[in-house]
Amino acid sequence: GDAYVTHPLAVACILSEMHMDHQSLMAAMLHDVIEDTGITKTAIKTQFGNTVADLVDGVSKLNKITFSSRAEAQAENFQKMAMAMAKDLRVILVKIADRLHNMRTLDSLKVEKRRRIARQTLEIFAPIANRLGLHTWTQELEDLSFQNLYPKRYDTIRKELEKRRGNHRKVVDKTRRKVADELGKVGIESNVSGREKNLYRVYRKMQSRHIPLSELRDVFAIR
Repeated sequence: GDAYVTHPLAVACILSEMHMDHQSLMAAMLHDVIEDTGITKTAIKTQFGNTVADLVDGVSKLNKITFSSRAEAQAENFQKMAMAMAKDLRVILVKIADRLHNMRTLDSLKVEKRRRIARQTLEIFAPIANRLGLHTWTQELEDLSFQNLYPKRYDTIRKELEKRRGNHRKVVDKTRRKVADELGKVGIESNVSGREKNLYRVYRKMQSRHIPLSELRDVFAIR
């Protein structure tokens, strides 16, 4: 029900938070134009330049990639993405930012469509974001996918982690400071951080180890 421009604006805002260049932000604003309107790549090139037109065209081509199976998605998708990245990595960044905003606004869609998009995100876009080192985006894509695929499991884990959080945070902070101090004493310059694993990764660990959340100990990590 929102104005059409809401989505491209949001995608541009996501990229601006990464301090992307002006051409990426222009491409984000225009990323659906070729696909959804009668405006051509040539028209975009005339008005906004070759680079922006190529970025928009690259995103449009990625949108047309389809896969018949998960295995095909993982094999061919990475190959095609790599080819696109070789030309300009910004095409991938615009596409992932586009998918991130799609995931944030899934509520307006029917349940079946939400589940289909969430599964595709989990199997294709989250792994690509992870490979590119976009860890914050990866975790949000994973958790939003998990929430839409398994809402009850998501809520159960979220509530349990919230109950544990207070005490664990004190332990993590104390340990983090101790590690940093000890490294400093032997002349090692470091940046020690403590973080809580995202809900989807916690769920995956429970599955792989076949244990309930109450028995899972490594919910927090120090890096």
